[in-house]
Amino acid sequence: MTMLKITTCPSCGSGKVKKVRRNWTGSFKGKRYRVPNLQYYECPDCAERVYNRDAMRAIEAYSPAFERTHPKRKSA
Repeated sequence: MTMLKITTCPSCGSGKVKKVRRNWTGSFKGKRYRVPNLQYYECPDCAERVYNRDAMRAIEAYSPAFERTHPKRKSA
């Protein structure tokens, strides 16, 4: 697997982008949720955040937008 390594901010061009590990908070349809200990890149100049595939999977796992519901089966 190829590891993502960001050294320049894709939004502002700053070279100060750092890899961080923090508790991350999001919201979906007014419902707030928290992803503990998420690792991503963040720019201190413009606050842009860049997430690798593992970070996106973690966000999806906690997000109510991706909650799985199982439809009731009709009996035969």
